[in-house]
Amino acid sequence: MNINETLAKELGIRLNQVNAAVDLLDQGNTIPFIARYRKEATGGLDDDALRNLGERLTSLRALESRKEEVRRLIEAQGNLTEEISASIDKALTITEVDDIYRPFRPKRKTRASVAIERGLEPLSMLMLLQNPKTDMEKEAESFLTEEVPTVQDALQGAMDIIAQQVSDDAEYRKWIRDTILEKGWLTASAKTEEDTVYRMYYDFSESLKTLPSHRILAINRGEKEEVLTVKILTDKPQEDPTAIPKENRAVAYLKKRLCKEPAVSATAYVATALEDAWTRLLQPSISTEIRNILTERAEEQAIHVFGENLKGCLMIPPVKGKVVMGFDPAYRTGCKIAVVDDAGNLMATTVVYPTPPQNKKEEAEKVLAALIQKCKVDVISIGNGTASKESEIFVAGLIKKLSRPVSYIMTNEAGASVYSASKLGAQEFPELDVSLRSAVSIARRLQDPMAELVKIEPKSIGVGQYQHDMNPKRLSESLDGVVESCVSSVGADLNTASPSLLARIAGINQTTAKNICEYRKENRFKKRSDLKKVKGIGDKAYTQCAGFLRVPESTEILDNTAVHPESYTAAKELLKLTGLTPEDVKAHKVGKLPHTIEDMGWQKTADILGIGLPTLKDMVDELLKPGRDPRAELDAPLLREDIMDINSLQPGMELTGTVRNVADFGAFVDIGVHQDGLVHISKLSNRFVKRAMDVVSVGDVIQVRVLDVDTKKNRISLERIEKN
Repeated sequence: MNINETLAKELGIRLNQVNAAVDLLDQGNTIPFIARYRKEATGGLDDDALRNLGERLTSLRALESRKEEVRRLIEAQGNLTEEISASIDKALTITEVDDIYRPFRPKRKTRASVAIERGLEPLSMLMLLQNPKTDMEKEAESFLTEEVPTVQDALQGAMDIIAQQVSDDAEYRKWIRDTILEKGWLTASAKTEEDTVYRMYYDFSESLKTLPSHRILAINRGEKEEVLTVKILTDKPQEDPTAIPKENRAVAYLKKRLCKEPAVSATAYVATALEDAWTRLLQPSISTEIRNILTERAEEQAIHVFGENLKGCLMIPPVKGKVVMGFDPAYRTGCKIAVVDDAGNLMATTVVYPTPPQNKKEEAEKVLAALIQKCKVDVISIGNGTASKESEIFVAGLIKKLSRPVSYIMTNEAGASVYSASKLGAQEFPELDVSLRSAVSIARRLQDPMAELVKIEPKSIGVGQYQHDMNPKRLSESLDGVVESCVSSVGADLNTASPSLLARIAGINQTTAKNICEYRKENRFKKRSDLKKVKGIGDKAYTQCAGFLRVPESTEILDNTAVHPESYTAAKELLKLTGLTPEDVKAHKVGKLPHTIEDMGWQKTADILGIGLPTLKDMVDELLKPGRDPRAELDAPLLREDIMDINSLQPGMELTGTVRNVADFGAFVDIGVHQDGLVHISKLSNRFVKRAMDVVSVGDVIQVRVLDVDTKKNRISLERIEKN
């Protein structure tokens, strides 16, 4: 197998793009660096495409490695033939390679191996021939021994050998597995009469071909919790339990392949052996393989959804220039309050008790009103956890009584408690109680979501499906990649970025991030190239990370852009060529730059500068907006001043909401009534939508219409109103 050709075919991209991307990855380049600064080589492959390519490359290389291992193991036994070697070459999955190795794999003692030890293999071969003139009972008599005392024992041993051979046959296994995946069904039934969250699966069946990933993961969890019994069937379950069962599809296939006509005495034994091969050997193992395949696919889809939601969370625009009060709701222990200034520095903390059981609302109002006035608070960021509904009602009432204009927002607090109890949280605020650190985190999440969320393990951010059921290593690798891409796309200020943020920049790890922070304690970064003075930042690391790090105070304006240092000469030549200066860039007086290049010709200009066209276009974008934050171009968080209640909702009402989570089946939207509403995938657009995340992302502000409200179950059904 030519891996690069396979990648090109599977991913639908040109072979030269694949070759370049694979070479760059093998050289140790990071995905954000390749996506941003090697567009000419890869033909403009973005982060997602490169990540998919990298993951599939790893998988295909693992397949090739397994092929070589199996070939070596079979050859060591003296059993490798050209036919077997060719079969190994053709295998498309590790499962198929393992099927080829199955007959040669050392086995524990089985019914078939015992029968072979007792000399019954010739009888099984005779049975498979199904010669009309052969009397199997009579032939079996010649195989009787002390260990095989009866004819029936001999025939049973022969059938056991056939069953094992059929179960070990790679061709049969592949056909059965592929056919079940295409035409098979999954059923689930209840192991309990109790009402649980898995009730919809108590009498459930669905075609494997249409079974969505979120149902697979839900059923897996129900089975793990011993609520459900799950089976894989070769055909659709019969609706009439009294009807005569149809012959199993797999058994019918095996009989068609191995049973001869006209029926002879041996054929009945072969048919029995095939039924046993299916029931005892093939069905359990292939059902497990299929469940593994379904789970792997579902996990990959769930990880992808989680990654997209995480990206949406990280890329929510920061609310800059505001003094924020973090409000961490609670009942018995009181609501923790932390006020941070517009730079995120802690100003004040307190604890109030406006919620049950204390219900000290008047006292809480006095304390918070005074604090709001003293610190000049602009926004209150309320965590959405326990007691958040009561807290939101309290805050909305408080705001109405204030002379100072203050708004509020409900903030996803997932992971805040993880941060507050972490070593990092203790280092940042050693003097604060753990619960007060959570309030600081909730406040800062509004000011700069990315800077705060990078301090938390990605899977704790709470925007995924069934993340606790997935392969932890695979989940972490994927989510870490998403964080790295997001942080690198925004960039970080070398002089102010936290170690947590720096460590997520492409080309920088926790050690070098710490070294950067140590360096700037004594020497403030005056220019980008000062990075080379930091321990651990050699030429290679500098190349990978430099373009993603900013020094706004630098006398070199390009140090505050995403223009890579390797392109500084070309950027300065471009300015000279178009009659502009670095001072013009600083003063934002380069608006005519694209028009000037248009007159000169984009490709011609790129050729003069000795760079590629994609690099030129990126360079122009950066010169037009030095220091720009790509998040600023997205929907700003929706701030509120009053609260609605679910009981006030009526079908037909049109509201503005914020997308909080996106699943395979739709999007959950915060419309300001504490309970998120669901926009089903069928109601997300006027056109057909295959995946919800194709049309909405976490953080999007959208218009919705109320379709239905179930106050007893706290369920709100919405539809999106699309702008014309």
